[in-house]
Amino acid sequence: MARNGSPTPSSPAAREYLSDRIEERPVASSVMRWSFVLTWFMRVLAILWIMKGLSAWAVILGIWTPVGQFEARSTGYQATVIYFALIDLVAAVGLWMASTWGGIMWLLAVMSHLILAAFFPGIVSSGVMTVAFFLTLIAVYLGISWLAAQENH
Repeated sequence: MARNGSPTPSSPAAREYLSDRIEERPVASSVMRWSFVLTWFMRVLAILWIMKGLSAWAVILGIWTPVGQFEARSTGYQATVIYFALIDLVAAVGLWMASTWGGIMWLLAVMSHLILAAFFPGIVSSGVMTVAFFLTLIAVYLGISWLAAQENH
């Protein structure tokens, strides 16, 4: 470490450190930088998932529904809405930071939504278009992530 507290760039530990954030990884020079595309795709997803998380909070607080209706629903419904109110916003923060854990949290949130919609349609209602949209987002995310990983090799 240098006198000012920052690691010297010549130290082996500083040169070999790989950040968890996608945008801070070393990039190979190529025409199409897939890590750049992945970062911006994750940021667009983050905006969508912030809106999804805030809509769950709107249900809890009674903004879109009459006040007291959330409390009158079943415990399973309440737990599900609270779960998505939390996990969607946590996933959105991780996606915006373009970190690996953000993508994993987002996949967990999407898969939770799809599984609950399949097994408990009374609690989590999703139409065919929503399911198709989520599956398309998953496929695009995995495809871009694979291309970005191949770019670094």
